[in-house]
Amino acid sequence: MGQTDVMALHEELVAKALEQLSKPAVPYPFAVPAAADELVKDIKGHPHAYVVACVMDRQMKAEKAWSIPYELQQRLGSFELPFLLEKSADELAFAMMHPHPLHRFNTLMAGNMYLALHRIQDQYGGNAGNIWGGRPSSGTLVLRFLGFRGVGPKIANMAVNILYRDLRVELADCSSIDISADVQVTRVYARMGFVPQDASVDDVIYRARELHQEYPGIYDLILWDLGRTVCRPQDPACTACEWAPHCAYAHGNRLSA
Repeated sequence: MGQTDVMALHEELVAKALEQLSKPAVPYPFAVPAAADELVKDIKGHPHAYVVACVMDRQMKAEKAWSIPYELQQRLGSFELPFLLEKSADELAFAMMHPHPLHRFNTLMAGNMYLALHRIQDQYGGNAGNIWGGRPSSGTLVLRFLGFRGVGPKIANMAVNILYRDLRVELADCSSIDISADVQVTRVYARMGFVPQDASVDDVIYRARELHQEYPGIYDLILWDLGRTVCRPQDPACTACEWAPHCAYAHGNRLSA
């Protein structure tokens, strides 16, 4: 596929993302059941639940990771920050494990959550909303999320992107919101022809920066959702894909998945 087709596809993706941003926010479900989804989206009443969900989002399905705050609320009886601060790391680990494990790395995640809760208390006045309050720059906000143990660049950028794109938190700019180059995004980005099939995470990130400097992660969600539904690892449903007219893979440049 030629450079013209790649740029046409990029422009269409940007246009779709901007269209979504221009409409009232109707966030897709982050977690199940509905009560778990409501808890992690309650960034005014329980902003620390959002932070804990981001900390938990590691090597497991996103919906399950984001349901952990609600599951802990049910097991512990509360998810209010003062209540959680009274719990030791061992108590949190026990709650993560019983009556059945909530995560692949329960002890590690409990320790990360314990430190996150106390960081919110010590650094942000006991209100996680202060992490993103006051219209910070995107770079500042990414850096703040990187300050939580267990949160790397991918999750930090994802956390900031969701706050801006889906929860409509105001930021001074979007220039430091990188694309979250997980397995879904990387596969779709390569198949579309933006990067080589064997592209690294850095290849994807810097290509997105090159193409849309003011907001590199602008169509992150579109690619992620596409990778989970249509552009599957095996037998992608190209005939059902709205992006097929400009996609290298759909046009027969079918490199190995």
